[in-house]
Amino acid sequence: MPSPYLIGKRYAGWLSAIGLLLMLSGCAEPPSSLERIKEEGVLRVITRNSPATYFQDRNGETGFEYELVKRFADDLDVKLEIQTADNLDDLFSRLGQPNGPVLAAAGLVESEGRQQSARFSIPYLEVTPQIVYRNGQRRPSRPADLVGKRILVLKGSSHAEQLAALKVEVPELQYEESADVEVVDLLRMVDEGQIDLTLVDSNELAMNQVYFPNVRVGFDLGDSRNLGWAIAPGEDSSLLDQVDGFLRRSQDNGSLQRLKERYYGHVDVLGYVGAYTFAQHLQQRLPRYEKHFRKAAQEHGLDWRMLAAVGYQESLWQPGATSKTGVRGLMMLTLRTAQAMGVSDRLNPQQSIQGGAKYLVHVKEQLPESIQEPDRTWFALASYNVGGGHLEDARKLTEAEGLDPNKWLDVQKILPRLSQKQWYSKTRYGYARGGEPVHFVRNIRRYYDILTWVTQPQLEGSQIAESGLHVPGVAKDHPEQQDKAPL
Repeated sequence: MPSPYLIGKRYAGWLSAIGLLLMLSGCAEPPSSLERIKEEGVLRVITRNSPATYFQDRNGETGFEYELVKRFADDLDVKLEIQTADNLDDLFSRLGQPNGPVLAAAGLVESEGRQQSARFSIPYLEVTPQIVYRNGQRRPSRPADLVGKRILVLKGSSHAEQLAALKVEVPELQYEESADVEVVDLLRMVDEGQIDLTLVDSNELAMNQVYFPNVRVGFDLGDSRNLGWAIAPGEDSSLLDQVDGFLRRSQDNGSLQRLKERYYGHVDVLGYVGAYTFAQHLQQRLPRYEKHFRKAAQEHGLDWRMLAAVGYQESLWQPGATSKTGVRGLMMLTLRTAQAMGVSDRLNPQQSIQGGAKYLVHVKEQLPESIQEPDRTWFALASYNVGGGHLEDARKLTEAEGLDPNKWLDVQKILPRLSQKQWYSKTRYGYARGGEPVHFVRNIRRYYDILTWVTQPQLEGSQIAESGLHVPGVAKDHPEQQDKAPL
């Protein structure tokens, strides 16, 4: 039998070993931010709900920042979780909070004032701050021209910092900041004359200027600056190092440049292209696809001229059309929509027209029964363009204004509000280019009216193409040779 002395010594050894293990475990370093992301399988990112950063359209989630950060999440092999901030101050205050976002991807300029609240990645986009004014007003060309003007910028923005610094040099300068607006609101306010000037970055102006015809650039305020992603301050650089590596690879392999070209390389204009051009396309393009429009419309209970009008608005009757967002074909179907409608080849005009007809009927069937014809058709077209979720948001805003949510005449007045922060912040689906479905429906109605007119029986006569297809009765003279264009 062991002696009490030996037992006590043995227990003392065990206690020492346990104590040593506890000490070692207590001294073990906690996992890095990158390790926690990979362990949880989620990358939490905070951004702004705006056209240059993140929003939802009929294709789903989109935006330059969203697409770039989605690629980063895929690179890490984790799920992306997007959160949106009410304003820039809110964004920086939430960054790095427990169980909160660890990365901010929101078109942020690394400024001196922000270095205390965040650490920034290497740059991925160069922008220039620009003073914007309304066409018809005297163009500002230097800082002194800003004195005496109504100027509004985003609260907490780098532009507010710029104006604060400029005020030291030009004490007479006055400006206001607001947390209740976004860049699109500022441009709209200049366009409508509610304010005289604002300061925005060149990339956001380029993306939105087409929607604000009265907006003009006065001058560049200072040198170009860089946009970067941000993480919370601290000593842990694991996530920041990973971000920098990803951005360098994206720059080297060309994917970053392709994304820039897609969003900022050209302006996407939705609008009426002119009666003469439309007349030309009636003669040259429609005869190739008219039988497909007629067949699809008959099978799905649609007016073939309405279906053809949608196809013209979407692609100008070009079966190989491809948008900057990857929507393809004569009816410009997304890949997801094409698959759901049984379309295997979006560039095949017959398949595209069939898929478009089937999808138009689908969105029409999803509308509430309270919406009756002819409004039901206009609502279906709007849903085809902007998505059912955003359309429902607009209907709720319409009802809140005491208007009829079942009447297109009322809802089309409210839809543009979905691009204004004071309104979209109250909705379920957030920002949308609400003016686009209004233009979309208006254009299609105009094309439909023309098609209805030119395809009346008395106009058909002997106008038969050599191919045997019907050729609409449109005058072939150049507009300059006519009293007016054929409408």
